[in-house]
Amino acid sequence: MTTDEGVPVSPRGPGRLPVRAEDLQIAGLQPMSGVDWPGRLVATLFLQGCPWVCPYCQNHAILDPRLPGVVGWEQVEDLLARRHGLLDGVVFSGGEATRQVALGAAMERVRALGYQVGLHTAGPYPHRLEQLLGAGLVDWVGIDVKAMPADYEEVAGRPGAGEKAWESLRVVAAHPEVAHEVRVTVYPGGPVDAVAIAEEARALGIRHFALQQARALGAPEGFRADGVGWEDQVRSMARDIEALGFAGFTFRAA
Repeated sequence: MTTDEGVPVSPRGPGRLPVRAEDLQIAGLQPMSGVDWPGRLVATLFLQGCPWVCPYCQNHAILDPRLPGVVGWEQVEDLLARRHGLLDGVVFSGGEATRQVALGAAMERVRALGYQVGLHTAGPYPHRLEQLLGAGLVDWVGIDVKAMPADYEEVAGRPGAGEKAWESLRVVAAHPEVAHEVRVTVYPGGPVDAVAIAEEARALGIRHFALQQARALGAPEGFRADGVGWEDQVRSMARDIEALGFAGFTFRAA
């Protein structure tokens, strides 16, 4: 069962059985990745479901929140039991990881097993993000900011998305003890003003920023990632953002 926002309502809610890591809907498991958490070697969990429908999403096949997971939590724990000394941590990605009420319980299990915890989020559930960061369950968060607030619906496909995403960005900025990276993905014809987003993020105190060039590989059918003069435009954005003086800036070209 889900709410109108697609958030699962667990039968193990308040007054019932506690929510468990085993309740996670896991759509996929990457046993080892060197790209999902900068500077760390991790296992990555892709959690089922997302409330937004971005045109460049490379995981659009796992957006439907009604689909059950295909990876059991016991597989995750079995992997982690065998990878001590090889992996630094686990990244919870998506879909949208914060959509699932069992996320905190799963993070607690990962930490109990001796691993660090990373999180990928687009920020649609700022209150839940605040709970996770405030509880000290997250060591690093990568948050995708998709547009300026007024343009958000065009990218995310949902009304009110901008207010939630930017509130989540403020949540991340308010927890300097949690390492972070703010990422912006740009694509031809999109409304994304990456430089303006970077300026606002810098003003909030964000230290690490990344500009990402959208790719057609894995994106929904019909999405175009190229255009006349597009490469020059993106590289110009990268130069302007780098000049803002973030402690760390990364440009990820297509």
